[in-house]
Amino acid sequence: MSQSPTSDPAATAARDHWEVLGLVPGADAASIKRAFRQQARRWHPDLNGNDPVAEARFKRVNEAYAVLSDPVRRRAWEAGEGQDSAGLDADPFASGFPRFEDYLAELFGQDRRRPRDWDEDPVEEEPPAAGEVATAPAAPPPVMAATDEETLVSLAPEQALSGQRLELELRDGTVVEVWTPPLAGDGWRLRLAGVAPGGADHFLQLRVRTAEGLRIDGLRVLYQLDLHPADAALGCQAVVPTLEGPVRLRVPPGSSSGRLLRLRQRGQRLGEQRGDQLVEVRIVVPERPTEAEEALFRRLRELDREQNGPRDGD
Repeated sequence: MSQSPTSDPAATAARDHWEVLGLVPGADAASIKRAFRQQARRWHPDLNGNDPVAEARFKRVNEAYAVLSDPVRRRAWEAGEGQDSAGLDADPFASGFPRFEDYLAELFGQDRRRPRDWDEDPVEEEPPAAGEVATAPAAPPPVMAATDEETLVSLAPEQALSGQRLELELRDGTVVEVWTPPLAGDGWRLRLAGVAPGGADHFLQLRVRTAEGLRIDGLRVLYQLDLHPADAALGCQAVVPTLEGPVRLRVPPGSSSGRLLRLRQRGQRLGEQRGDQLVEVRIVVPERPTEAEEALFRRLRELDREQNGPRDGD
């Protein structure tokens, strides 16, 4: 015999609305509203374009708030009467998702009057009565040039792995709350559309590095290994840092700049997944070589020309 939807354990778990909003059962109305704002901003699809699960999670957050903020729906849900009794069987986002700020304004009844579009029909004004003084319409506000802004944000590897809540204060004093996406990496550039003064965009430049010079990119870890030309040509043993401490790495002979050496299972861990660490070789020439080093480099250049012929520019 098939189970009803309310008897499915997965469905029951999905309907723990307190858990969805990160609240303890019985939280007051102000806590419910505050938690909803936080979770709705975190999972709104417009703010999580690269997250494939954001849409489903946003719907669950909306459903949780609709139930817990309505005494009738909340009592029905707590009594286990099912979705239909709570009046939540219809998908309010079947036709798409509104902008996040418009969504909050509609939900909480905030005044967000839309300015009249230029292509709308103008409203004809009645002429002033006899004896009245006609006043000129107010001048339109000056057009402000919109300039994009950018902020450098440093994250620890574990913060980049799970996503981090940030409060960003803009130049005009506005405070914007934003969540970085999970598995973010060093060098990522996140766009906050239209939040800067004048309707400009604000960009977050993420910096995810350790004191040892490790760069984080999702589950992967990147490291740049500087080598003397002789070590790169002849091969060597090099000690490189990892997230779990230094290890010894064998550099093969004839390694040129840009060569990648892999340390398997030395990256970040997420559940059963574990990334690798990539070590990029970079050959560094002494800035001020000694006389002996200069003599050796000249002799090396002569040997190269004898073997391969003159190069362009010789």
